[in-house]
Formats: sequence, structure tokens, C-alpha cells
Amino acid sequence: MRMETRAVVATGPGELELRRYPLPEIGDEDGILKIELAGVCGSDPGIFNGKTARAPRPWPIILGHEIVGRIHRMGAAAQKRHGVREGDRVIIEYAFGCGMCHPCRQGRYTLCERYYNYGSMISCADPPHLFGAYADYLYIHPRAMVHKIGEAISPEEGVLISAVVGNGVRWLRHIGGVTIGQPVAIVGPGQQGLAAVAVAKAAGAGPIIVIGRERDAARLEMARRFGADQVVNIDQEDAEPAVAAATQGRMADLVMDASGHPSGARLAFNLAGTGASVILPGLYGGNTEIPLPLDRAVYREIRLIGVFSHDSRAVRAAIEIVRRGKYPFKEMISHRFPLEKAREALALVGGDDPDAVPMKVVLDPAITD
Repeated sequence: MRMETRAVVATGPGELELRRYPLPEIGDEDGILKIELAGVCGSDPGIFNGKTARAPRPWPIILGHEIVGRIHRMGAAAQKRHGVREGDRVIIEYAFGCGMCHPCRQGRYTLCERYYNYGSMISCADPPHLFGAYADYLYIHPRAMVHKIGEAISPEEGVLISAVVGNGVRWLRHIGGVTIGQPVAIVGPGQQGLAAVAVAKAAGAGPIIVIGRERDAARLEMARRFGADQVVNIDQEDAEPAVAAATQGRMADLVMDASGHPSGARLAFNLAGTGASVILPGLYGGNTEIPLPLDRAVYREIRLIGVFSHDSRAVRAAIEIVRRGKYPFKEMISHRFPLEKAREALALVGGDDPDAVPMKVVLDPAITD
């Protein structure tokens, strides 16, 4: 009798149910991962509620693109290609690409025009079904980007590597070019903001200034532990004069808005100094229009850069940052839920409780409800 897996399936906007699927048969080039933890990304509630960024959702879908687990089964060719064996702990990137569209042929598989990625844009209606991490097992596609992390990195750290730390590496270092001695301002002290602090610190940047609100007190304190030189609570003081004072009037050479709110984008623009780069990774919602002082961009030659996801180069660097053990990534895990309570996890991350300020929420298939 074939083994089965549980999977949390979004059958339509706001509709969720726990289903069972048979584990697929595999060949020489693919495999199956046994999930240890699945991260609940800040984008997951929007996906669940039907928010579309690039194309309509192909319901039903299995959510989850922050992935860590152990190789359950894998074909010989795939094991050789990835340098892994069955039983190894690995992480798997969000995107793998179709390999045929224009972005994929340019090596930009994260922007695949057919949306070949985990947890958001591949239907589970047809075999092999398992294209999301909110489950006991995940299908490892032949094009999947698999990275061995070994036993020295815990699942709690591993689940943060690809879609949190890897994002930070690509956005700040590979695209933003952050380097030694650059003043950096980060708007929003959530998981992505904290990862950005670690990346900026590892690059030798400074001062690193993190901006948040009163409700972010615990997050701002953790930002200091990740290497922030200064934190600013904008419910108590204005960010612009604080950044000006910290940089002797220079303002920031690199600013990232990790708030996901239009006001954060405006603030990021105002914190940017001459020749600065403003990094925008957040999705602000459909056709949201955000007024920006574009004359400032002209006379200060400010670069406005949209960024999306991580790639293999960034993930390899992120693994090294985590492996060195200088930053308390494991402590970012604030809430852990069983698969059966995925709806509660999504509600928590989505802000349904205005008094709750989670850091990092994960689903743990090993927890019995």
C-alpha cells in the first residue's frame, strides 16, 4: 500500500482544508522530502485570501514555500547532482523555474513566466500534487534547487535560510551592493528586517539603523542583538532627524522598506542620502498608489530598486552566515503550530489579532493536535 501524506490545501480564497495524497512514485531525477518545518511567510495570508501579484491563483494549492526537511527518497541522478543522500537535512528554494521562458533562459528563474515555484502558483489538483510545504512530505521537482545544510544547522535555523536570510543577502548585498562603512536604514523590524540587519553587519556596513513602532519593542530589542547600532521608535521620535544625527547629516546609503505599508515606502525614500539605493521588497497591495517625492530622486540621484525572492547564489551565502553562529536566528521562532492549526497560524501572521506581534511562525508536522 502506498504511503500517504497530509497536506493543508487552499481550495479557494479564504477556504482551507486538510487533505491526504499518496506519495508519488519517483524516477532518477526527482525525489520526496519529509518536512521538518514549514515557515509561514508574511505573504502566505495574502495568497490564502486570494491576493494576486502576477497572475490568478490556480486553486487548489498547497501553501508553504519556506522549506526544511530530510530527503525521504531521491533518484540516483538527483542525489549525485545535489550532492545529497537519503536522510540528509536540506533546504529547498522557493522557485525552480520552467527552464523554457525568457527569464529562465537568462538564469532568472525566480521570475519564471510560468510561475514554477513552491507554495503559491502550482495547483495540487493533479499528480504529483505536493508542491507546497504545509504538509508531511513535499515533491522534489527535477529542477528544484536543493541545498544540503547538514546536522550542525537546526530545522529552526534552516527554515529561515532560503526565504528570509537568502532574501536579505540577495536584496542588500547582491543587488543593493551594501559594503563596508555604508550607513544603512531598515524600515520594519520583522523577520526580513532582522535578516537584513545580519546581512548588513556581515558586510561591514554601519551605522545600521532600524525603524519601528511602539508595538515593535521586542523586535527592536532583537534588532540590537542582530547588530543594529541604533533603533528608532517612530511613535516616540521622528526617524529623519535620528538618521541624520547618526550619519552626521549624510543620511543612509542604502535603505530597505520591510514594513509592507505605503507609509514605510515613503519614509524609506526620505531617509535616503545622495546617490543612495532604496530597496523595495514588499508588496503593497494590488494597484496601491504611493506618492513619492520624485524630485528628490532626481537631484540626489537616488536609485529605486524592486527586489523579489532569493536565488542559489544568495542561499549559499545565507547558509554560511547561519553556519557561523553569530546571530540568534533560532530565537526568531516565536510560534509553532501543527498542520491542523494552519488557519490559526495564517491569521496570526496576517494580523487578525492587532495585539499580537509574532516574530516567526512555523508549522511543525510532528506536532499532534
